[in-house]
Amino acid sequence: MKQKINFLIITLFLVLNGFAQNTYVFLGSYNRDKSAEAIQVYQLDTVSGKLNKITSAKNIINPSYLTVSPNGKYVYACTDTKTPNAGSVSSFEFNPENKSLTFLNSQRSGGENPVYVSVHKSGKWLANANYTEGSVSVYPLLENGKIDSIAQNFHYTDGSTHKERQTKSHVHSAVFSPQFDYLFLPDLGADKIRCYAFDENQKQPLTEAKIPFTKTDLEAGPRHFTFHPNQKFGYCIEEMAGQISVYNYENGTLNKIQRIATHPDKTKEGFESSDIHISPDGKFLYAANRGKENNIAIFSVDENGLLKNIGYQSTLGKHPRIFAIDETGNFLVASNVITGNIIVFRRNPKTGLLKKTGKEIKMENVSCVQIKTF
Repeated sequence: MKQKINFLIITLFLVLNGFAQNTYVFLGSYNRDKSAEAIQVYQLDTVSGKLNKITSAKNIINPSYLTVSPNGKYVYACTDTKTPNAGSVSSFEFNPENKSLTFLNSQRSGGENPVYVSVHKSGKWLANANYTEGSVSVYPLLENGKIDSIAQNFHYTDGSTHKERQTKSHVHSAVFSPQFDYLFLPDLGADKIRCYAFDENQKQPLTEAKIPFTKTDLEAGPRHFTFHPNQKFGYCIEEMAGQISVYNYENGTLNKIQRIATHPDKTKEGFESSDIHISPDGKFLYAANRGKENNIAIFSVDENGLLKNIGYQSTLGKHPRIFAIDETGNFLVASNVITGNIIVFRRNPKTGLLKKTGKEIKMENVSCVQIKTF
Protein backbone atom coordinates (compact mmCIF):
# COMPACT_ATOMS: atom_id res chain seq x y z
CA MET A 1 0.00 0.00 0.00
CA LYS A 2 2.83 2.38 0.93
CA GLN A 3 4.56 1.79 -2.43
CA LYS A 4 1.29 2.49 -4.25
CA ILE A 5 0.81 5.76 -2.37
CA ASN A 6 4.40 6.81 -3.13
CA PHE A 7 3.84 6.01 -6.81
CA LEU A 8 0.67 8.10 -6.87
CA ILE A 9 2.46 11.01 -5.17
CA ILE A 10 5.31 10.90 -7.69
CA THR A 11 2.88 10.65 -10.60
CA LEU A 12 0.85 13.59 -9.30
CA PHE A 13 4.03 15.64 -8.90
CA LEU A 14 5.10 14.92 -12.46
CA VAL A 15 1.68 15.78 -13.85
CA LEU A 16 1.44 19.02 -11.88
CA ASN A 17 4.98 19.91 -12.85
CA GLY A 18 4.11 19.30 -16.48
CA PHE A 19 1.12 21.63 -16.29
CA ALA A 20 3.08 24.24 -14.32
CA GLN A 21 5.76 24.48 -16.95
CA ASN A 22 4.78 26.36 -20.06
CA THR A 23 7.29 25.28 -22.67
CA TYR A 24 6.76 26.42 -26.25
CA VAL A 25 8.32 25.22 -29.49
CA PHE A 26 8.63 27.75 -32.34
CA LEU A 27 9.01 26.47 -35.90
CA GLY A 28 10.11 28.41 -38.98
CA SER A 29 10.08 27.28 -42.61
CA TYR A 30 11.14 27.86 -46.19
CA ASN A 31 7.69 28.76 -47.44
CA ARG A 32 7.03 31.07 -50.38
CA ASP A 33 3.24 30.79 -50.06
CA LYS A 34 1.99 33.76 -48.02
CA SER A 35 -1.27 31.95 -47.29
CA ALA A 36 0.60 29.14 -45.54
CA GLU A 37 1.43 29.00 -41.84
CA ALA A 38 5.09 29.93 -42.23
CA ILE A 39 5.70 30.09 -38.46
CA GLN A 40 3.97 27.65 -36.12
CA VAL A 41 3.98 27.52 -32.33
CA TYR A 42 3.38 24.40 -30.25
CA GLN A 43 3.21 23.77 -26.54
CA LEU A 44 5.44 20.94 -25.34
CA ASP A 45 3.95 18.58 -22.77
CA THR A 46 6.93 18.13 -20.46
CA VAL A 47 5.63 14.79 -19.19
CA SER A 48 4.73 12.98 -22.42
CA GLY A 49 6.82 14.95 -24.92
CA LYS A 50 3.74 15.58 -27.06
CA LEU A 51 3.47 18.77 -29.10
CA ASN A 52 0.14 20.62 -29.16
CA LYS A 53 -0.34 23.38 -31.72
CA ILE A 54 -1.53 26.72 -30.33
CA THR A 55 -0.99 29.40 -33.00
CA SER A 56 0.75 30.38 -36.24
CA ALA A 57 1.65 33.31 -38.49
CA LYS A 58 1.01 33.82 -42.20
CA ASN A 59 1.74 36.47 -44.85
CA ILE A 60 5.52 36.16 -44.60
CA ILE A 61 8.08 34.58 -46.91
CA ASN A 62 10.76 32.09 -45.84
CA PRO A 63 11.16 32.71 -42.09
CA SER A 64 14.19 30.43 -42.17
CA TYR A 65 15.61 31.16 -38.72
CA LEU A 66 13.95 32.31 -35.49
CA THR A 67 15.00 33.50 -32.07
CA VAL A 68 12.94 34.37 -29.00
CA SER A 69 13.53 37.43 -26.81
CA PRO A 70 14.84 36.81 -23.27
CA ASN A 71 11.45 37.68 -21.77
CA GLY A 72 9.62 35.43 -24.23
CA LYS A 73 7.32 38.20 -25.46
CA TYR A 74 8.78 38.57 -28.94
CA VAL A 75 9.90 36.34 -31.79
CA TYR A 76 12.42 37.58 -34.35
CA ALA A 77 12.87 35.95 -37.74
CA CYS A 78 15.07 36.02 -40.81
CA THR A 79 12.52 36.62 -43.57
CA ASP A 80 12.70 36.76 -47.36
CA THR A 81 15.57 34.27 -47.09
CA LYS A 82 16.82 32.81 -50.37
CA THR A 83 14.93 35.54 -52.22
CA PRO A 84 16.98 37.30 -54.94
CA ASN A 85 17.67 40.99 -54.24
CA ALA A 86 15.76 40.77 -50.97
CA GLY A 87 16.18 39.93 -47.32
CA SER A 88 14.59 41.18 -44.12
CA VAL A 89 14.29 40.64 -40.40
CA SER A 90 10.84 40.64 -38.82
CA SER A 91 9.37 40.86 -35.34
CA PHE A 92 6.28 39.22 -33.84
CA GLU A 93 4.57 39.51 -30.48
CA PHE A 94 3.83 36.19 -28.79
CA ASN A 95 0.95 36.02 -26.30
CA PRO A 96 0.54 32.54 -24.82
CA GLU A 97 -2.60 33.51 -22.90
CA ASN A 98 -4.39 34.63 -26.04
CA LYS A 99 -2.61 31.97 -28.10
CA SER A 100 -1.55 34.56 -30.65
CA LEU A 101 1.52 35.44 -32.70
CA THR A 102 1.12 38.93 -34.14
CA PHE A 103 3.33 40.52 -36.80
CA LEU A 104 4.88 43.81 -35.62
CA ASN A 105 7.28 45.08 -38.31
CA SER A 106 10.17 44.33 -40.66
CA GLN A 107 13.47 45.94 -41.58
CA ARG A 108 15.84 45.30 -44.46
CA SER A 109 18.48 42.75 -43.56
CA GLY A 110 21.36 44.78 -44.96
CA GLY A 111 22.41 41.93 -47.22
CA GLU A 112 20.91 39.15 -49.31
CA ASN A 113 19.85 35.87 -47.70
CA PRO A 114 19.66 36.44 -43.93
CA VAL A 115 20.23 33.14 -42.10
CA TYR A 116 20.67 33.81 -38.37
CA VAL A 117 19.39 36.25 -35.76
CA SER A 118 20.25 36.55 -32.08
CA VAL A 119 19.07 38.87 -29.31
CA HIS A 120 21.27 40.53 -26.71
CA LYS A 121 20.46 39.52 -23.10
CA SER A 122 19.25 43.08 -22.45
CA GLY A 123 16.54 42.62 -25.07
CA LYS A 124 17.63 45.91 -26.63
CA TRP A 125 19.68 44.69 -29.62
CA LEU A 126 19.26 42.28 -32.52
CA ALA A 127 22.17 40.87 -34.56
CA ASN A 128 21.64 39.38 -38.02
CA ALA A 129 23.98 37.38 -40.28
CA ASN A 130 23.57 37.55 -44.07
CA TYR A 131 24.95 34.55 -45.94
CA THR A 132 24.99 35.38 -49.64
CA GLU A 133 26.49 38.87 -49.40
CA GLY A 134 28.62 38.06 -46.37
CA SER A 135 27.58 40.73 -43.88
CA VAL A 136 26.34 41.44 -40.37
CA SER A 137 23.71 43.96 -39.27
CA VAL A 138 22.75 45.14 -35.80
CA TYR A 139 19.48 46.85 -34.87
CA PRO A 140 18.13 48.56 -31.75
CA LEU A 141 14.98 46.90 -30.43
CA LEU A 142 12.18 49.14 -29.22
CA GLU A 143 10.27 48.60 -25.97
CA ASN A 144 7.23 47.41 -27.92
CA GLY A 145 9.29 44.67 -29.57
CA LYS A 146 9.61 46.34 -32.95
CA ILE A 147 12.93 46.43 -34.80
CA ASP A 148 14.41 49.89 -35.32
CA SER A 149 16.47 50.82 -38.40
CA ILE A 150 19.98 49.40 -38.84
CA ALA A 151 22.56 50.86 -36.49
CA GLN A 152 25.57 49.20 -38.14
CA ASN A 153 26.21 47.02 -41.16
CA PHE A 154 29.54 45.47 -42.17
CA HIS A 155 30.20 43.68 -45.46
CA TYR A 156 33.12 41.34 -46.20
CA THR A 157 34.62 40.33 -49.53
CA ASP A 158 37.40 37.87 -48.71
CA GLY A 159 36.98 34.17 -49.46
CA SER A 160 39.10 31.05 -49.08
CA THR A 161 40.43 28.13 -51.15
CA HIS A 162 37.37 26.14 -52.27
CA LYS A 163 36.78 27.19 -55.88
CA GLU A 164 32.99 26.85 -55.79
CA ARG A 165 31.82 27.56 -52.26
CA GLN A 166 34.41 30.02 -50.99
CA THR A 167 34.75 32.64 -53.70
CA LYS A 168 33.63 35.25 -51.16
CA SER A 169 32.44 35.71 -47.59
CA HIS A 170 29.38 33.81 -46.34
CA VAL A 171 28.59 34.75 -42.74
CA HIS A 172 26.48 31.92 -41.34
CA SER A 173 25.70 32.96 -37.77
CA ALA A 174 25.96 35.77 -35.23
CA VAL A 175 26.56 34.53 -31.69
CA PHE A 176 27.01 36.61 -28.56
CA SER A 177 29.73 35.69 -26.07
CA PRO A 178 28.67 34.38 -22.63
CA GLN A 179 28.93 37.87 -21.12
CA PHE A 180 27.33 39.43 -24.22
CA ASP A 181 30.32 41.76 -24.63
CA TYR A 182 31.51 40.23 -27.92
CA LEU A 183 29.79 39.09 -31.12
CA PHE A 184 31.23 36.13 -33.04
CA LEU A 185 30.55 35.58 -36.75
CA PRO A 186 31.49 32.18 -38.24
CA ASP A 187 32.22 32.88 -41.91
CA LEU A 188 31.89 29.76 -44.08
CA GLY A 189 33.23 31.50 -47.17
CA ALA A 190 36.38 32.95 -45.60
CA ASP A 191 37.29 30.15 -43.13
CA LYS A 192 37.23 32.67 -40.30
CA ILE A 193 35.40 33.26 -37.06
CA ARG A 194 35.12 37.05 -37.01
CA CYS A 195 34.81 38.93 -33.75
CA TYR A 196 33.63 42.36 -32.60
CA ALA A 197 33.51 43.91 -29.17
CA PHE A 198 29.91 44.79 -28.29
CA ASP A 199 28.94 47.72 -26.08
CA GLU A 200 25.18 47.74 -25.54
CA ASN A 201 25.26 51.34 -24.26
CA GLN A 202 26.56 52.81 -27.52
CA LYS A 203 24.42 53.87 -30.49
CA GLN A 204 26.84 51.87 -32.65
CA PRO A 205 27.71 48.92 -30.39
CA LEU A 206 30.21 47.08 -32.63
CA THR A 207 33.91 47.89 -32.63
CA GLU A 208 36.67 45.72 -34.05
CA ALA A 209 38.03 43.33 -31.43
CA LYS A 210 41.70 43.26 -30.51
CA ILE A 211 41.84 39.96 -32.43
CA PRO A 212 39.35 40.63 -35.28
CA PHE A 213 39.14 37.00 -36.44
CA THR A 214 40.32 33.47 -35.76
CA LYS A 215 41.38 31.43 -38.77
CA THR A 216 39.95 27.92 -39.09
CA ASP A 217 41.42 25.08 -41.16
CA LEU A 218 41.18 25.65 -44.89
CA GLU A 219 37.92 24.52 -46.46
CA ALA A 220 36.45 23.95 -43.01
CA GLY A 221 33.41 26.13 -43.66
CA PRO A 222 32.62 27.32 -40.10
CA ARG A 223 28.87 27.52 -39.67
CA HIS A 224 27.40 27.65 -36.14
CA PHE A 225 29.01 28.32 -32.78
CA THR A 226 28.15 27.72 -29.13
CA PHE A 227 29.73 28.30 -25.74
CA HIS A 228 29.98 25.94 -22.80
CA PRO A 229 27.82 26.94 -19.79
CA ASN A 230 31.01 27.45 -17.75
CA GLN A 231 32.00 30.14 -20.30
CA LYS A 232 35.52 28.72 -20.69
CA PHE A 233 35.11 26.87 -24.00
CA GLY A 234 33.69 27.56 -27.47
CA TYR A 235 32.63 25.01 -30.10
CA CYS A 236 32.35 25.65 -33.84
CA ILE A 237 30.74 23.20 -36.23
CA GLU A 238 32.34 23.19 -39.68
CA GLU A 239 29.84 22.47 -42.44
CA MET A 240 32.21 21.65 -45.26
CA ALA A 241 34.76 19.58 -43.33
CA GLY A 242 32.33 17.78 -41.04
CA GLN A 243 34.39 18.67 -37.98
CA ILE A 244 34.00 20.44 -34.64
CA SER A 245 36.77 22.75 -33.50
CA VAL A 246 37.06 23.25 -29.75
CA TYR A 247 38.51 26.48 -28.34
CA ASN A 248 39.61 27.81 -25.01
CA TYR A 249 37.79 31.11 -24.57
CA GLU A 250 38.71 34.24 -22.63
CA ASN A 251 37.81 37.90 -23.23
CA GLY A 252 37.06 37.65 -26.94
CA THR A 253 39.99 35.34 -27.69
CA LEU A 254 39.74 31.79 -29.07
CA ASN A 255 42.59 29.27 -28.86
CA LYS A 256 41.98 25.88 -30.53
CA ILE A 257 42.58 22.80 -28.40
CA GLN A 258 40.85 20.04 -30.40
CA ARG A 259 39.31 19.18 -33.76
CA ILE A 260 37.05 16.14 -33.97
CA ALA A 261 34.86 14.62 -36.72
CA THR A 262 31.07 14.79 -36.48
CA HIS A 263 30.64 11.93 -38.95
CA PRO A 264 31.13 8.21 -38.35
CA ASP A 265 32.82 7.75 -41.73
CA LYS A 266 35.67 10.26 -42.05
CA THR A 267 36.52 9.12 -45.59
CA LYS A 268 33.30 10.46 -47.11
CA GLU A 269 33.11 13.79 -48.86
CA GLY A 270 30.37 16.36 -49.25
CA PHE A 271 29.75 16.85 -45.55
CA GLU A 272 26.76 18.98 -44.54
CA SER A 273 27.18 19.48 -40.81
CA SER A 274 24.71 22.09 -39.61
CA ASP A 275 23.88 22.86 -35.98
CA ILE A 276 25.51 22.50 -32.55
CA HIS A 277 24.30 22.77 -28.94
CA ILE A 278 25.41 21.79 -25.44
CA SER A 279 23.16 20.38 -22.73
CA PRO A 280 22.42 22.86 -19.90
CA ASP A 281 24.50 20.80 -17.47
CA GLY A 282 27.51 21.12 -19.80
CA LYS A 283 28.15 17.37 -19.86
CA PHE A 284 27.14 16.57 -23.45
CA LEU A 285 27.41 18.23 -26.85
CA TYR A 286 25.16 17.50 -29.83
CA ALA A 287 25.88 18.19 -33.51
CA ALA A 288 23.61 17.73 -36.53
CA ASN A 289 24.70 16.03 -39.76
CA ARG A 290 22.62 16.38 -42.92
CA GLY A 291 23.33 14.79 -46.31
CA LYS A 292 24.27 11.12 -46.12
CA GLU A 293 23.87 10.62 -42.38
CA ASN A 294 20.85 12.68 -41.21
CA ASN A 295 21.68 12.23 -37.56
CA ILE A 296 22.69 13.89 -34.31
CA ALA A 297 26.25 13.13 -33.24
CA ILE A 298 26.54 12.87 -29.45
CA PHE A 299 29.70 13.75 -27.52
CA SER A 300 30.61 13.71 -23.86
CA VAL A 301 32.39 16.86 -22.64
CA ASP A 302 35.38 16.48 -20.33
CA GLU A 303 36.22 19.00 -17.60
CA ASN A 304 38.96 20.36 -19.87
CA GLY A 305 36.40 21.00 -22.62
CA LEU A 306 37.54 18.16 -24.90
CA LEU A 307 34.99 16.01 -26.72
CA LYS A 308 34.60 12.25 -27.02
CA ASN A 309 32.10 10.73 -29.42
CA ILE A 310 29.67 8.36 -27.67
CA GLY A 311 27.09 7.71 -30.36
CA TYR A 312 24.69 8.84 -33.07
CA GLN A 313 20.92 9.25 -33.19
CA SER A 314 18.98 9.29 -36.46
CA THR A 315 16.73 12.34 -36.78
CA LEU A 316 14.16 10.05 -38.45
CA GLY A 317 13.99 12.35 -41.46
CA LYS A 318 16.12 14.08 -44.06
CA HIS A 319 18.15 17.28 -43.73
CA PRO A 320 18.15 18.25 -40.02
CA ARG A 321 19.10 21.92 -40.40
CA ILE A 322 18.36 23.14 -36.86
CA PHE A 323 17.63 21.44 -33.56
CA ALA A 324 17.11 22.76 -30.04
CA ILE A 325 17.41 21.60 -26.43
CA ASP A 326 14.89 22.81 -23.87
CA GLU A 327 16.04 24.72 -20.79
CA THR A 328 15.62 21.72 -18.47
CA GLY A 329 17.80 19.57 -20.74
CA ASN A 330 15.12 16.87 -20.80
CA PHE A 331 14.16 17.24 -24.46
CA LEU A 332 15.84 17.73 -27.83
CA VAL A 333 13.64 18.69 -30.79
CA ALA A 334 14.94 18.18 -34.33
CA SER A 335 13.51 19.64 -37.54
CA ASN A 336 14.03 17.90 -40.91
CA VAL A 337 13.68 20.21 -43.93
CA ILE A 338 13.27 17.74 -46.81
CA THR A 339 10.88 15.33 -45.11
CA GLY A 340 9.10 18.17 -43.29
CA ASN A 341 8.87 16.40 -39.95
CA ILE A 342 9.66 17.41 -36.38
CA ILE A 343 10.79 14.81 -33.86
CA VAL A 344 10.87 15.16 -30.07
CA PHE A 345 13.57 13.17 -28.30
CA ARG A 346 13.81 12.60 -24.56
CA ARG A 347 17.38 13.11 -23.37
CA ASN A 348 18.94 10.81 -20.79
CA PRO A 349 20.83 13.17 -18.44
CA LYS A 350 23.21 10.42 -17.30
CA THR A 351 24.18 8.88 -20.63
CA GLY A 352 23.41 11.81 -22.95
CA LEU A 353 21.61 9.46 -25.33
CA LEU A 354 18.34 10.29 -27.08
CA LYS A 355 15.06 8.40 -27.44
CA LYS A 356 12.06 9.40 -29.55
CA THR A 357 9.00 10.35 -27.55
CA GLY A 358 5.53 11.69 -28.27
CA LYS A 359 4.23 11.85 -31.82
CA GLU A 360 6.08 13.50 -34.71
CA ILE A 361 4.40 16.42 -36.40
CA LYS A 362 4.55 17.69 -39.96
CA MET A 363 5.42 21.09 -41.37
CA GLU A 364 6.38 21.58 -44.99
CA ASN A 365 10.01 22.71 -45.46
CA VAL A 366 10.51 23.20 -41.72
CA SER A 367 13.86 24.93 -41.33
CA CYS A 368 14.19 26.01 -37.71
CA VAL A 369 13.15 25.12 -34.19
CA GLN A 370 13.53 27.16 -30.99
CA ILE A 371 12.28 26.37 -27.48
CA LYS A 372 11.30 28.76 -24.69
CA THR A 373 10.04 28.00 -21.18
CA PHE A 374 8.02 30.56 -19.19
